[in-house]
Amino acid sequence: MELPAEERESSAYTGYTRAHWEAAADALLAAVAPYATPDHALYHLPGDHVSHSGHLSDGLEGYARTLLLAAFRGDETVLGRYAEGLAAGPLGVWPAVVDRSQPLVEAASIALALRLTRPLLWDRLDDSVRHRAADWLADALTAEPWPNNWELFPVTVGGFLQEIGHRPEAARKAIDRGLERIENWYVGDGWYTDGDGRRFDHYNGWAMHLYTVLHAWLADDAELLSRYGARLSRYLEDYARLFGGDGAPLYQGRSLTYRFATTAPLWLGTLTGHTPLSPGATRRLGSGALRYFLDGGAVDRRGLLTLGWLGPDTSLVQTYSGPASPYWASKGFLGLLLPPEHELWTAPEQPSPVERADQVRSLTAPNWLLQSTRSDGLVRLHNHGSEDTRYDPHYTRLAYSTATVPAPSYDNSVIVGGDASRTEIEPLGTGAGWIASRHTVRDGITVTSVVLAEGAAEVRAHLVAGAPPGTPVRITGWAPRDGVRTELRPAEGLSDTPTGAVGEPATLTGAVGEGDTLFVAVARLTAEPHPVPLAGLVSVRAHGAGELEVRWTGGAGARVRLEASGVDVTVRG
Repeated sequence: MELPAEERESSAYTGYTRAHWEAAADALLAAVAPYATPDHALYHLPGDHVSHSGHLSDGLEGYARTLLLAAFRGDETVLGRYAEGLAAGPLGVWPAVVDRSQPLVEAASIALALRLTRPLLWDRLDDSVRHRAADWLADALTAEPWPNNWELFPVTVGGFLQEIGHRPEAARKAIDRGLERIENWYVGDGWYTDGDGRRFDHYNGWAMHLYTVLHAWLADDAELLSRYGARLSRYLEDYARLFGGDGAPLYQGRSLTYRFATTAPLWLGTLTGHTPLSPGATRRLGSGALRYFLDGGAVDRRGLLTLGWLGPDTSLVQTYSGPASPYWASKGFLGLLLPPEHELWTAPEQPSPVERADQVRSLTAPNWLLQSTRSDGLVRLHNHGSEDTRYDPHYTRLAYSTATVPAPSYDNSVIVGGDASRTEIEPLGTGAGWIASRHTVRDGITVTSVVLAEGAAEVRAHLVAGAPPGTPVRITGWAPRDGVRTELRPAEGLSDTPTGAVGEPATLTGAVGEGDTLFVAVARLTAEPHPVPLAGLVSVRAHGAGELEVRWTGGAGARVRLEASGVDVTVRG
């Protein structure tokens, strides 16, 4: 991918300007063009993996997701190709939109693209083409979605069809139904769960906020925009802190192959006027993420986005992933809807939150603790509130970061009797520099956990209850990765074990005693080349079965009491 030369006068942190985003969009669109069918209705991108929806659906996905990119770019010539596909697709080429089918997802991308580019694309089509396309889209109004972010796909289709006057009553019902359903998942402070339970991840930004706020904005619905815009603005206060100094988004949750779609809510806040971030800070975060992925190898030698994070990575391939799935990254180009003269593109870049100061910040709604350090630009997330309905390494580990990926051998876990399960997570609170939760390992065995953090140092305390005496316990730390240093030291109830294979996390071992047993470790993840010894940063003393005192080098500390029924933390300045 050929990009313009760096421009460091207004973009001191990333060197990227609007011209770089335009060039990246143009290159991505040019690279997929050879894989279109002759009628331009399907884009069959190369790749060994076919999604569970099948080859035909994957081809529709290629059309819809790259159309979304073309819509943000606004190039009339490129949009002309997609107009040809729109004429052919509904003539039996595209699979029908039925209950819980992948075409429902793609219908939303097509509808949003058509709504954004109406004068350039939709209004120029023949009446017969418009009628067939609208009829194909209209099936999305009554198709049953999966009970998660999918509820917003009929809303998005309904918004477009209502605007053009096609089945307006059905469109209105679909909009009202979807918006009503997602209210059950709003938990405050700008956070939604992705369906029932406690599934917090990037879908909060690139789906729940994106579709609701865009719908309200495009419909010019002041009441809706006030509601959803306020939630987005509050969310961005937290979300801006989930990016590392190198531009990397937090590596947590599913569908990470969508990559710089993580920037969509940042641009959305500026686009709709609902953001606490300055234009320069927004662009620094957005451009930083794009550069992180482009420099890191997310685009292959053919100019195509691969299934993975930086390069190809089969661990991120899910059953619904097809060769074109990564092109939901198109959402990251939302900022191109703002003209070149907008201050988003003209204001000087400003430092991101991680570049301003060290911080340990509580996120109450998801029950997360963010720990960031300015010296190395790393952001760490201590997860004491998010889980999937099954064991998933991208949800259920105790910690994630912008510099590491989950290891197959259960990094950041408490393993009791060989079982690393972590279900029924119950948040027990979070405060200044600490967070706590309780989870179930299996019937009758629970782990009550507290993490305290300052700078790059962490104290991790776990009270195991309900396990028979002698049950082995393993505590694991961060997964090693090039460029970072990981440490894990025993403080109570644990012993060092020999270093494992390369790429495996450090492990401490212990055993359950009579009754509830406390295990405490000190950990660190840092990219500093010569860090201060971990032992000099914090001291830990245990008092009895479930009490400990933590003292940081600067004098601050906390007294902690863990019981199977709860946690009490007293912070001392």
